[in-house]
Amino acid sequence: MTYTLALLGGTPVISEPGPHFSWPPLDDRTDLRVLAQLQRSISIYNRSGVIAELETALEDYFGVRHAVLTSSGTAALHSAYVAAGIGPGDEVIVPAYTFLATVTPLLHLGAIPVLADSDETGNLSVVDVAARITPKTVAIMTTHLWGIPANVARLRILADKHNLLLLEDGSHAHGAAVAGQKVGSVGDIAAFSLNGPKPLSAGEGGFVLTNSDEAYYRILMHGHYNKRCKTEIPPSHPLHRYAVTGMGLKLRIHPLAAAIALDQLEHLDSYLIGRAEIAEVLREELADVDGLATPRLADETLAAWYGYPVIYNPEELDALPIERFYEALHAEGLVEVDRPGSTCPLNLLPLFQDPRPLFPHHPYVKQISYRPGQFPVSEQLHARTIKLPVWHRGRDISLAQKYAAGFRKVVGLHHELKGQA
Repeated sequence: MTYTLALLGGTPVISEPGPHFSWPPLDDRTDLRVLAQLQRSISIYNRSGVIAELETALEDYFGVRHAVLTSSGTAALHSAYVAAGIGPGDEVIVPAYTFLATVTPLLHLGAIPVLADSDETGNLSVVDVAARITPKTVAIMTTHLWGIPANVARLRILADKHNLLLLEDGSHAHGAAVAGQKVGSVGDIAAFSLNGPKPLSAGEGGFVLTNSDEAYYRILMHGHYNKRCKTEIPPSHPLHRYAVTGMGLKLRIHPLAAAIALDQLEHLDSYLIGRAEIAEVLREELADVDGLATPRLADETLAAWYGYPVIYNPEELDALPIERFYEALHAEGLVEVDRPGSTCPLNLLPLFQDPRPLFPHHPYVKQISYRPGQFPVSEQLHARTIKLPVWHRGRDISLAQKYAAGFRKVVGLHHELKGQA
């Protein structure tokens, strides 16, 4: 290996052009399933065919009574909040550090998102959540960031103590579990994305999980009017009279996407085993490397590893800016390393600093006004995070090792960058 950084003219650690990671894994079997569905039906209005197959498979996999497919993870989150009965003036405690769609449906409902800081994992801090509960709080929403489970056991206790709903955004964490209980089965309602790079992918789509019949009926009312509502909501239920119209929204998944997700679900556990092996390789390869800190999982925790977040500590590398470090990594051929952008502390986004221009009719919009510096743990973690993909096959181990070697090389030669712009 050369002893000059590639950024300064040396030979890169990885010379093979990217991309080095693609998702989801598609094969001839996937093609045949999609073709069969294409020939069978590309529009399903009720709970039948591939829609029923996938929803039943999700119920069995997560160990819940009800799963309802949606057109996206954002739609799933919107339906989850509606099913929770959240409305104008209600306060919902949400992670400051998450993807925006975890929170934006609340703005459309006239509710007030109350941001809370992170713990050292990047997930919701139970201590900070407890400090933000008020008489107006109705629910706690937690994200499982990068597929690492949040402390749902303590959040469940806290929610029950204050008679609050516990909601989960599992969009990074399909199959992740704590003490054998899967993420998405702890909260009262959970929402998941099936977007392209998610551990369980349909290309586009989402789903909602719940054990509550009442929440299930309201999820259907929110985006699955007419046939599904007429057949799945009991005639004796007060909502049944609205079955034809529901709430007037259509949030159905496309049957072709459902066919892809059903195919992927059959392989999810094997994918997670492979990801866990790769994550362990990355941990071992990057252990004790100056300037880097790798994730630590709590006991009995299985992560889905949507991404592998490495925390960069410039203090250990002569205060080398992360931008320069990141540039050097890419020069070494590590084209898949990423600095998270849209998943970020929400107080840094204009939408949560002043939502008035986009939500002028929100009755409590003036109460939503966040500023940089309010969530120091989230902001520091985000500013220092470099994310790697987590591969899933044994043959990917050598690639993961090359990526780790690129990190070690840049760390070892970081002094070459000192003082350079």
